Amino acid sequence: QVQLVESGGGVVQAGGSLRLSCTFSSSYVMGWFRQAPGKEREFVAASGISGGTSYADSVKGRFSISRDNAKNTVYLQMNSLKPEDTAVYYCAVGSFLSRRKADYAYWGQGTQVTVSS
Repeated sequence: QVQLVESGGGVVQAGGSLRLSCTFSSSYVMGWFRQAPGKEREFVAASGISGGTSYADSVKGRFSISRDNAKNTVYLQMNSLKPEDTAVYYCAVGSFLSRRKADYAYWGQGTQVTVSS
């Protein structure tokens, strides 16, 4: 059973930064998704086992995904945050680099990120 534990959410002012962390029980493709109230869960970023990355256009240049396989941890560094980044952020485990929710089999419990204007 894959276990995912997220941390690092909180409240920040627009323009600020937060770093989310997700620990996982084995090496896989790791993705971050987010879901705002009343909206579909959407792709944010993903990190492949060998270092490849993928980003949603809405966060490219502001967010950065990285991983420390020795610590079984994936990070999402979020800079220049905007109110529209407010959402519950989920990390997820997949078997290949993808932007589709359906390609991720295991999900964390989510962590709230709130960006105030």
